[in-house]
Amino acid sequence: MDLLSVFIQGLTLGLAYLAPIGMQNLFVINSALSHRLGRAMATALVVVFWDVSLALACFFGAGALMSAVPWLKNIVLGLGGVLVICIGIGLIRSEADLSCDKDVNQPFAKIILASFVVTWLNPQAIVDGTIMLGAFRATLPPGSDPLFIAGFATASFVWFNALALISNRLGSKINVRVLTWVNRICGIVIILYGLKLLSTLVQL
Repeated sequence: MDLLSVFIQGLTLGLAYLAPIGMQNLFVINSALSHRLGRAMATALVVVFWDVSLALACFFGAGALMSAVPWLKNIVLGLGGVLVICIGIGLIRSEADLSCDKDVNQPFAKIILASFVVTWLNPQAIVDGTIMLGAFRATLPPGSDPLFIAGFATASFVWFNALALISNRLGSKINVRVLTWVNRICGIVIILYGLKLLSTLVQL
């Protein structure tokens, strides 16, 4: 696997993982629909910061644990593959929901805190991110870790900023039907990545 492929793998996985509607996306969408473009983009950048910081913690934290306990690698690969496939199947079968109880019409300091809450205080995001990113780190060639996580971070920056811009400009044209199809497409991509993890486990 060449270095560009590692970066692209991190980028595509990041986009497929972030695009389905979740707490962070709802927060960015509601902010974009409620504020002017400048405020919406600033909110998106704050979400990117917390999202990338969580990804780094999950990626390098899980990697350090597997380095210290080598037999965990196969377990994480197996659990990660199954988890990723389950996430993908769930996305394909689910309907998007645009309801959100987060108040985005508030001072910017509170928006920073609220974006931290929807990112770092989301137990499912922490568990899923640790297992998924840890599993993918186990498949990477030596020394390519920074490129993979750089691709994942780039996906976060591109996705949340694009989401804020498009939501702010399109407004009411964003509907549940469109977002449901986004979920389904991302579900298929995520399932393929899950199968890749299980394939690596079989090869080992």
